[in-house]
Amino acid sequence: MITSGKKAMLPSERSKVWKVVTSVEHYTWRSDLRGTEILCENQFLEYPKRGPVTAFTITTVEPCNRWEFDMENTNMRGHWTGLFTQTEEGTEMEFTETVEVKKRFLKLFVKGYLKRHQTRFVSDLKKALEKA
Repeated sequence: MITSGKKAMLPSERSKVWKVVTSVEHYTWRSDLRGTEILCENQFLEYPKRGPVTAFTITTVEPCNRWEFDMENTNMRGHWTGLFTQTEEGTEMEFTETVEVKKRFLKLFVKGYLKRHQTRFVSDLKKALEKA
């Protein structure tokens, strides 16, 4: 298992950050996605611009505090945990991904991929919050 995490300070109210991050049907702010598809209340698919479709199953929802889901595609399976904390400066968002690769050679690249993906997610999120 490979674990990667990121913390970010976002100059927005926690409820606003929560709404943008958890409104999967409105993920047009994500520069890495072509789209999403809601399957049911706790399952959705992400269609990336490059790479395999990823299926998500939401496992924990504590509004404005914690959001967790399992994820799986042809290359990996794993778990994502997002924590949202209100501060005087805005919202601290901390998220952690733990993944297991299905193809041995990907193990060499997955840590770097996760770091780049997490950095892009935060960058896109900051832009989305400025517009919201």
